[in-house]
Amino acid sequence: MGAAALVVAGVSVTGAALAQSGESTMDRVKRTKELRVGAVAGAIPYFNKDLVSQKWEGFGPDFGESLAKKLGVNVKFVETTWGNAVLDLQANKIDLMFAMAPTPQRMEVVNFSKPLLNNTFTAVCKKGHAPVQTWEQLNTPDAKVVVDIGSNQDQFATRALPKASISRLESSGAATMSVQTGRSDCQVLVVLLSQPLIAKRPDVGAVYVPTPVETANTNVGLRKESNKDFENAVNAWLDESRAKGEIQAVVLKNMEKLAGVKAESFPKEVKF
Repeated sequence: MGAAALVVAGVSVTGAALAQSGESTMDRVKRTKELRVGAVAGAIPYFNKDLVSQKWEGFGPDFGESLAKKLGVNVKFVETTWGNAVLDLQANKIDLMFAMAPTPQRMEVVNFSKPLLNNTFTAVCKKGHAPVQTWEQLNTPDAKVVVDIGSNQDQFATRALPKASISRLESSGAATMSVQTGRSDCQVLVVLLSQPLIAKRPDVGAVYVPTPVETANTNVGLRKESNKDFENAVNAWLDESRAKGEIQAVVLKNMEKLAGVKAESFPKEVKF
């Protein structure tokens, strides 16, 4: 009798473990009353952790708190890196990651929400460079363009500027230095990075939004699962927040607070 009870108990525990391992994100969030949001230290204006208060701030934390409120749960920020965020989603360490670009490689292993915001591509050109009104102006063998390798900027420049002389450097900072020292004419950079750069270092050059205006979607990364309840909830929150103008408001607030970029400094062509 005791042995039988142990067997039953063993099956019961195993069943519970299996059930929990197959638990959907929405079921876990409801059960724990907790939304786990990935956060990257020092990734201004997306994420920043105040060293004194230890409070997270930036787009991601603001969006995370808004979504958690909509779901009626608490928010917990789990520190990660841009490189590890996909792995943390796969390992069920976080429920979502804001500001993740839906690259083909990532789409194979994680799911994505509807676009969170549109990040406009810009050209940061060295001092004295002629104004860049169209991308076609940079699509010549004489144009020395620089990007950070493997980035959205790299993918866009490869597609849009096939005739340009493109240098691919290991980081965005290295690419900026190439422009500042005159080795390159222009750096292709999304506006949420180019505006803070020029606000902090106006000596680098000038920012242009060439036509046609090109954007890269920034979405919310989600764990890959067949159950769509959580994905649907995130998309419903996104639709509601966008309709209320909250997405743009959060972006502009944090750009000014964390990056020193005032709303009026954004080119009129830029829409989030």
